[in-house]
Formats: sequence, structure tokens, C-alpha cells
Amino acid sequence: MAGHDSTVARPYAQAAFELAQAAGELQDWSDFLQVAARMVLEPEVGRLLDTPAADLGRLATTMAELAREQLGGRLLAGERAEGVNFLRLLVENRRLAALPDIAARFEVLKAEAENSLDVTLTSATPVGDEQRGRIEQTLNQRFNRRIRLAVQVDPGLIGGA
Repeated sequence: MAGHDSTVARPYAQAAFELAQAAGELQDWSDFLQVAARMVLEPEVGRLLDTPAADLGRLATTMAELAREQLGGRLLAGERAEGVNFLRLLVENRRLAALPDIAARFEVLKAEAENSLDVTLTSATPVGDEQRGRIEQTLNQRFNRRIRLAVQVDPGLIGGA
């Protein structure tokens, strides 16, 4: 199930990205794809995906309903319901299991479009807001991109970051 060839995920991620960008809904699509990808990784869903007789159309509808409960938003409701249609397309092409790879590729496209970069800083001690701001600013200048900094604390480090 997991680890699909990126050539499978690429056209779906690109299509979702183009829809999202045209509608100004990059974050909505990002949230939706992340939620749907997590669902596909659930063991029960994995078993259904591996069962040839499974009703994948019903599974896609159920996934859309669960995502709607978590996210709300118009990607999953109303006439347009692009998120539901996207899930149906994946079902028709038997690509629902590729959702984690599609979501990951979408995030790469989104980051490129936003000229941003996700960075994780691992530090031996907590990083204060002022220090975090200085680090982000330095990285913004260094990479000429908007940096989204996540901080992890790992007391096992000998010191520093």
C-alpha cells in the first residue's frame, strides 16, 4: 500500500495543486489531503484497499464524510465538492492507496509556490520566542524564502541546536 512510485502520485498531486491554486485554496487542499492520507494509513482502511471485492466508492464517501466532520469547508460540501470528486477519481483509477504520496507531493508544490521552506530545529533546551524569531529571520535571509520553523526539544543533545 504505502511507498507508491512517485510517478503515480505526481499527476494527481499536480491536478489537485492546479485546482487549489486557481481557487486560492492551497491551505484547504493541503488540510484535506493530509486528513485523507492519514485515513488511508489506518490499518482497517489498508485492509479494505487490499481486498478486491471492497466497495471503494462507499469507502471514498465515508472518508469524505469523516474529513468533512474534521475540516468542514466547501471542498467537501455543496455542488462543487472538489475533495469528494478527487476521492472518487482516485477510486475509479484504483489509486486511493497513493494518497499519502499524493499529499506529500502536493506539499512540495505548495511550498514551491509559496516560496517557503519547512525547517525543524532540534535543540537541547526550549527555544524562546525572541530567539526563534531571530533564527527564522536569519534563515529567511539565507535561503531567500519564507521559513516555517518547527522546534523540537531533545534533552539528549549535548548542547546547542
